[in-house]
Amino acid sequence: MTTTEQAPAPATGPDGDPIPARRGPRRLLAALAGLLAAAVALGVAELVAGLVGPASSPVVAVGDTVITLVPEPVKQFAIRTFGENDKIALVVGTLVVVALYALVVGLVSLRSRRAGVAGIALFGLLGAAAAVSRPAGGVLDALPSAAGAVTGAVALLALLAPLTLPTTAPASAPETAPAARDDDADVMERLRGALSMADRKGTGMDRRRFFLTGGVALGAAAVTGGGGRLLQRRFDVGNARGELTLPTPSSRAAALPRGADLAERVEGVTPLFTANRDFYRVDTAITVPQVRPADYRLELTGMFDSPRTHTLADLFERDDVIERDITLTCVSNEVGGGLAGTARWTGIPLGAFLREHGVSGDSDQLLCRSVDGMTIGAPTRAALDVEDAMIAFGMNGEPLPVEHGFPVRMLIPGLYGYVSACKWMTGIEATTFDAFDAYWVERDWAVQAPIKLASRIDTPAPLRAFDAGRRPIAGVAWAQTRGIARVEVRVDEGEWQEAELAPQADADLWRQWVLPYDFAPGSYQLTVRATAADGEVQTDQRATPFPNGASGLHSIRVIAR
Repeated sequence: MTTTEQAPAPATGPDGDPIPARRGPRRLLAALAGLLAAAVALGVAELVAGLVGPASSPVVAVGDTVITLVPEPVKQFAIRTFGENDKIALVVGTLVVVALYALVVGLVSLRSRRAGVAGIALFGLLGAAAAVSRPAGGVLDALPSAAGAVTGAVALLALLAPLTLPTTAPASAPETAPAARDDDADVMERLRGALSMADRKGTGMDRRRFFLTGGVALGAAAVTGGGGRLLQRRFDVGNARGELTLPTPSSRAAALPRGADLAERVEGVTPLFTANRDFYRVDTAITVPQVRPADYRLELTGMFDSPRTHTLADLFERDDVIERDITLTCVSNEVGGGLAGTARWTGIPLGAFLREHGVSGDSDQLLCRSVDGMTIGAPTRAALDVEDAMIAFGMNGEPLPVEHGFPVRMLIPGLYGYVSACKWMTGIEATTFDAFDAYWVERDWAVQAPIKLASRIDTPAPLRAFDAGRRPIAGVAWAQTRGIARVEVRVDEGEWQEAELAPQADADLWRQWVLPYDFAPGSYQLTVRATAADGEVQTDQRATPFPNGASGLHSIRVIAR
């Protein structure tokens, strides 16, 4: 018989953890362990966020912080590239960064458990800090990130345990004739060898145990994450919104002239009114604020003679409810872009409401606050003087959609949304521009932001071939509060040709236009320009949206075959 050989003790790191000698498969599984631990952490965080509130989720909180901190050119790039899907892109990007970070944490943890746990703790600390530091954040908002970090660390240690098992070499068997064994036993022996492996340096790896533990972790992440999402639905105010009935306006929108909507006879032109589901949405809220109608309060503060707080019922019960057709435009809209839309809004006159509460003549800014902490600085004079400025609670005949500011928002025709269209509005402070810079002004956007005269070609579509012959060139133009007097189209370098305008419905609405044109086969450059009712002709000088809105003429290349 041979003597029994004892394997040397495994090498250890500074904190006593065994250092594996075989790196290939072990490192891959360690990285996977970090990823699975992060999934568990995020799942548990979502579950706790289902109790605290959706905005406390670390992914949402970190995303909100990223939106706040990134430079304006990066934000504009995101809007240009992803449009209204910019928030989805941000969340996906955040998850990718978390995944990469988790892979690194898993690899580091092979050498030092303490370093791995510290990496998970740092992840939780960043999430908690982002959640608490939000304008509307509180101490409880740190709980999801803290709970996620603790469970993530536990999951990481559990997943790493099968990858660094100390072992000893087995005693040599007596030198006897090999025993006969059947084929099934041989297959099982090989399978056990594949699932459980030990190297000659004294560190073992139990793959079967790792994959069993990983399966449990993945299941826990799915259950907690899915459960958290379900729990977060309890904050949804969709049902409460559906139960509301808008008050009957005492002042209806002006009747539309016959044939006011060219979209009824010209294919491809933008309709006069934009359906709620198609209305553009640009804001900083990754998760849409949910405000229950019964809990809603609009607080007036600052330079008012009689500041007070109003409920939604107070606003609904007023006898000066109005209905108006107004086109809104986002300052991020590029020349020819789609970040503009028209709706029939219901609300109360903003100017009358402010005067009723004795707004001071020394106030030149209305600092409007959203439930999520966003601040919008609107010029007091515009709020008082623009006839159709309103505190709105209805959109196209129904309560405001949640993503468009339910239950209450502000809008002032003729001003870009970042200085006038506060959504989920819960406060109006009468103050001055010298006393306070609102969110966008802090980021160097212009204080005064009148909407620039603009026009757009909707049809034909650029770079899409169409049959030669007579077909319409058509689109929309807008100059809110002033109205559109003329639209002209130029084909290549030819003379400007005046287009037919749809009947003027209201100066606050965009105006559709059409120019029939005989296209021979070939390529054409189409350009449009508008003239406002006050005589201003749209400039051909190009400007980017930052800092006070884009300008220039919309020009496209089309192909007739």
